[in-house]
Amino acid sequence: MEKKILVAYFSASGVTERAAKEIASAVGADLLEIRPAEPYTAADLDWKDQKSRSTLEMKDPACRPAILASALDVSQYDVVFVGFPIWWYVEPRIIDTFLESHPFSGKTLIPFATSGGSGISGAQRSLKEHCPDAVWKEGALVNAGAAAFAKAALEN
Repeated sequence: MEKKILVAYFSASGVTERAAKEIASAVGADLLEIRPAEPYTAADLDWKDQKSRSTLEMKDPACRPAILASALDVSQYDVVFVGFPIWWYVEPRIIDTFLESHPFSGKTLIPFATSGGSGISGAQRSLKEHCPDAVWKEGALVNAGAAAFAKAALEN
């Protein structure tokens, strides 16, 4: 039986979206954009502003930004690539909302991220804490080479 694959992603500026589309195309996956109920503005994303929305969310580990509901039944997928930009060395809190909103027990999850300078290791540890019953595969930064990463991740 062929595995059903989903690429679920959050993209604040379009960089992660491009990588997600490249991965979905490379592995024949469906695509799901994780969209905030309240879209982020440029001011919300100003990480230098200590009072910006993104800064306040990331300072609060319990913060779970609301996401727009999707008609897509995530439980039908065997493998889910989870994509996001790195914020404060981990995944944005909206990714935690997504992970905690769906039954991923026993599902294979593969993280991918984009970043201007941070690695993905902190996010990988955090993701496993938020969704411990999933089968997590090694993720990667995919500022380039997203298709090759995705194909290799499915082979391992």
